Amino acid sequence: MTPILSGIGNITRIPELKRRVIFTLLMLAVYRIGVHVPTPGVDTAVMAQFFSGDRGTLLNLFDMFAGGALRQFSVFSLGIMPYISASIILELLTVVVPHLERLKKEGEAGRKRITQYTRYGTVVLSIIQGLAIAAGLEGMSHGGQPVVIDPGWGFRLLTVVTLTAGTAFIMWLGEQINERGIGNGISLIIFAGIVAGLPAAIVGTFTMMTSGELGPIVILLLSAFMVAVLGVIVYCERGQRRIPVQYAKRVVGRRVLGGASTHLPLKINQSGVIPPIFASSIIMFPATIAQFVDLSFMKAVSDALMPGNWLYNLLYVGFIFFFCYFYTAVTFNPVDVAENMKKHGGFIPGIRPGKRTADYIDRVLTRITFGGAVYVSVVCLLPTILISYFKVPFYFGGTSLLITVVVVMDFMAQLQAHLMSHQYEGLLKKANLKSLGGA
Repeated sequence: MTPILSGIGNITRIPELKRRVIFTLLMLAVYRIGVHVPTPGVDTAVMAQFFSGDRGTLLNLFDMFAGGALRQFSVFSLGIMPYISASIILELLTVVVPHLERLKKEGEAGRKRITQYTRYGTVVLSIIQGLAIAAGLEGMSHGGQPVVIDPGWGFRLLTVVTLTAGTAFIMWLGEQINERGIGNGISLIIFAGIVAGLPAAIVGTFTMMTSGELGPIVILLLSAFMVAVLGVIVYCERGQRRIPVQYAKRVVGRRVLGGASTHLPLKINQSGVIPPIFASSIIMFPATIAQFVDLSFMKAVSDALMPGNWLYNLLYVGFIFFFCYFYTAVTFNPVDVAENMKKHGGFIPGIRPGKRTADYIDRVLTRITFGGAVYVSVVCLLPTILISYFKVPFYFGGTSLLITVVVVMDFMAQLQAHLMSHQYEGLLKKANLKSLGGA
C-alpha cells in the first residue's frame, strides 16, 4: 500500500501523467454535469416522484448504469448501454461473419473499421430505445400528474434526437479518455455514475437507522458483509494460476542464452467486469422497451425480468457464464500462446510443445474460467437475493461493487504502469549520459 500511495504522490512530478489524470477528471466532470441537463418536454419533478416509488425495480437498475440520469430524464438518460449492446452484437457477429473476422485480423485499420460499425449500431439502438421510452412516457403519471407536458410526435422526435445525441456524446467522451486520459473510458464513466449514487445510499441507510427502521446490530452486520464482499473481490481479482514455463539453453557465438524459468499467469477472472455489464445490457434492452410499452404481453415480460425474479436471476447467471467464456476466448488464444512459446524455445515441464501445450493451457483456462464465472455470479446476485428473499435492506448492489472495485484496481494499475514507464525512461537517459561521458 505504501508504494502505491507514494506513486500517487509522484503524479504531480510527471507532466504527461498529470495532464492525463486532469483530462480524465475533466471528462468525468463533463459527464456528471450532463446528467443534470433535463430533456425538454418532461416534468422532472413528477419523474423523480415516480422513481421514488419504484425502488429495486428494473428502472432503478437501468438508472444505476445511467448514473442517475434516467431518474431526472436528462440528455444522458440512455447512458452508455446502447454502445455496450452494439459492442456485444459486433463481437458475436465477428465469429459468424467472415468480413468482420477478416477486419479483426487486419490490425489497427480493421479495429478502426469495427469501431465505426459499433458507432453506427449505437445510433440505431439509441433511436429504437429512445422512441420506445418516449412513447411509454406519454402514458405515465404519478399522483394524477402526467410525466410528459405536451405529448405527441413532436415530443417523440425531440426525445429521440436528444437521447441519441446524448449517448453519442458519452461514447465520444469514453473514446477521448481512452486516447488522452487514463484507463478504460467506458468503465470509468459507468464507475462515475455508480459512485455518484453512493453518498445517497449511505445517507439513506443512516436515515433508516436514526428513524428506528434499522438497528445498530443490523448496520454493523451489513457493514461487515460489505467489507467481506470487497475482500473477496480483491482476492479473486488478484488471484492467478501460474503455469511454470522453462526456456531451453541456446548457444549464440560464445554466449549461452535462455535456460530461465518463468511462469504463464492466468487470471481467475480473465474477462474483468465485461460479463456482468454485458449480461445486464442484454437483459435490460428488451425489458426496458417492455417497461414503457402498454401491452399485456409486454407487461408480463417486464414483470418476469424484474431484478430478484427467478427468471431474471437465471438469465443473468447464464449470460455471465456465457460472456466469461466468450470474452476469454476472444482475448486469449492458447494456440497463439503455445506457438510463441515454441518459437522462443519455451515449454511447460512434462508437456510437449505445440498442440499438446495449447490443449493443456486451454484445459487449465477452461477450469479457471468456470471458477471465475461462479465467483462473478455469486458477487452480483448475493445482494439481490438478500433484498428479494430475506428482505435485508442492502442498497449496495453486487454488480456495482464489482464494477467499482475492478475499475479502481485497473485505474491504479494504469497509474503504476505510467510511473514505471517514466522511471524506466529516466534510467535509460542516465545510462546514455554516463556512456557519453565515459566516451
